Amino acid sequence: MSHPIVPSRMPAMKMPKPDPAAVEKFESLIPEGSNVTVKKVFGQPAAFAEGNMFLGVFGEQLFVRLSEPALAELGKVPGVRPFEPMPGRAMRGYAVLPPSLLTEPGKAGRWVRKSLEFALSLPPKGPGSKKPKRSKPA
Repeated sequence: MSHPIVPSRMPAMKMPKPDPAAVEKFESLIPEGSNVTVKKVFGQPAAFAEGNMFLGVFGEQLFVRLSEPALAELGKVPGVRPFEPMPGRAMRGYAVLPPSLLTEPGKAGRWVRKSLEFALSLPPKGPGSKKPKRSKPA
């Protein structure tokens, strides 16, 4: 007896709602006077410099994008973990700031400034400058 092949369906992932306290903290950490724009990513606020994301909110979390050396340094802080918008699918170069840093604006601000500096060191991204899509094999 043959069994029909049924395509597997991944369960729809539910994105968390942005936590008002996290959004407030995000807004307080955006550096002033820098060419920063705020857009929604995953339905939540994220800060960009020259088109490169460097700070964002995901539910109750705030995440930053850092260079490899800075990520290694931040990784020594207890509670830091990779940013995973989907469990098991970490975004390379991004880390979640732990609550211990977020309660001290000076310490959190230091990492946000490092993140902004890193974003500004990357090639600028303009509108429509997404990665080219891979073609499907024939």
